[in-house]
Amino acid sequence: MNRKTFFRLAAFFLLLLLVSGTTYVVNEAEQVIVTQFGEPVGKPVLTPGLHFKLPLVQKANYFDKRFLEWDGDPNQVPTKDKRFIWVDSYARWRISDPLKFFQRLRDERGAQSRLDDIVDGETRSAVARHDLVEVVRSSNRKAAPPEAGSEEETTLEEIETGRQAITDEILKRASQRAADLGIELLDFRLKRINYVEEVQKDVFARMIAERNRVAQRYRSEGEGEAARIRGERERDLQKIQSEAYRTAQGIRGKADAQAADVYAEAYNRDADFYAFMKSMETYELTADPKGLLILTTDSDFLKYLKKSP
Repeated sequence: MNRKTFFRLAAFFLLLLLVSGTTYVVNEAEQVIVTQFGEPVGKPVLTPGLHFKLPLVQKANYFDKRFLEWDGDPNQVPTKDKRFIWVDSYARWRISDPLKFFQRLRDERGAQSRLDDIVDGETRSAVARHDLVEVVRSSNRKAAPPEAGSEEETTLEEIETGRQAITDEILKRASQRAADLGIELLDFRLKRINYVEEVQKDVFARMIAERNRVAQRYRSEGEGEAARIRGERERDLQKIQSEAYRTAQGIRGKADAQAADVYAEAYNRDADFYAFMKSMETYELTADPKGLLILTTDSDFLKYLKKSP
């Protein structure tokens, strides 16, 4: 390679470097701040397309124009009524003033750090100004109707502010502070609210005790109802047995009367034969083939056992 060709190639690369250093491209999702020796010059570049700058001394700093995400860490926060809860939140934001954003924060990492301070701080303050029921509930809805057969009536505590109003309050206060940083907060939500572990155990214990109390009441009512049913059963059984006994005694009495009439009629027909038959029945019932029966000679019981002359 001769010197002429070398200088041509060097001139070409130098020209290419100068051209690449004087142009930059902005797409639809970006906005640019041009800095010269670290200091912003001119207005923010918001229009997509090819743009120009001074080579070497100026630099294009790109920022996202789209909606960005902020996801906070769960924090332990006390409420106004001294209940300690975990609060987990998230927000959506965008860079509304790239020049102010660059001057105050430089990049998105710095913005996320400042949003941690702003949003978490406003969340803590808002939660601390309200009772737990205000943070949890959003409206004064009616309680669910009690279960069938239950005498308890469930009532819910009335709220004045509510969760949605508290969320709007946090968004408003945080937006005012973030506006000085070139940031627009678009939305804020409480993602999750839960008791801390120590309080959670006490709450679960109270819930278990309440459910046990209700269960014990149901068991007591069930045992009382079972005792009533058993009492009614015993009463009905005794009534049935009494009526059956009375009916049986009536039937037995009628049978005995009829038997007595039969015996009386048989006796009236032939008294000697009747006496003989009754004596035979008595012999059969009293005499034991293996036993010894001693009778006197003048006993009526002996007369049918005597030998005929």
